[in-house]
Amino acid sequence: MIDVSAKAVTRRQAEANGQIRMAEATLEAVRANTVRKGDVLAVARLAAVGGAKRTADLIPLCHPLMLDGIDVSVETRPELPGIRLSVVVTTEGRTGVEMEALCGVSAGLLAVYDMCKAMDRGMEIGPVRLVRKTGGASGEWHRADRTNQP
Repeated sequence: MIDVSAKAVTRRQAEANGQIRMAEATLEAVRANTVRKGDVLAVARLAAVGGAKRTADLIPLCHPLMLDGIDVSVETRPELPGIRLSVVVTTEGRTGVEMEALCGVSAGLLAVYDMCKAMDRGMEIGPVRLVRKTGGASGEWHRADRTNQP
């Protein structure tokens, strides 16, 4: 791991998002809350929080961080058809939280796949991407297309 002890402690935030495409019937079951395993959207939110919190356990060279906030947004998107998930992670620290936001999105979308796979093994995850980050020596960064939509 890189030594970050000389870096200044600053407020840092990162937002990532992603989507999972699925059959219309699968999305309808999610929206009606009739998926056999339970409430898909609630589990996706919990998985996203857990994924962000456990990033250092999953990515070998990530620093374990004390996270100040994890905000998860999950919405059904009939035009995909599928689900869009967004995670915003905040901390006061010496290193950024981009990986935590990306891991949160990935874990949330994988949870959706797990819950719905009996109905639809053809679901497709992606893209998963960083939308913006603030704080640290490099300052602010925003995705060039600025749409914040996968």
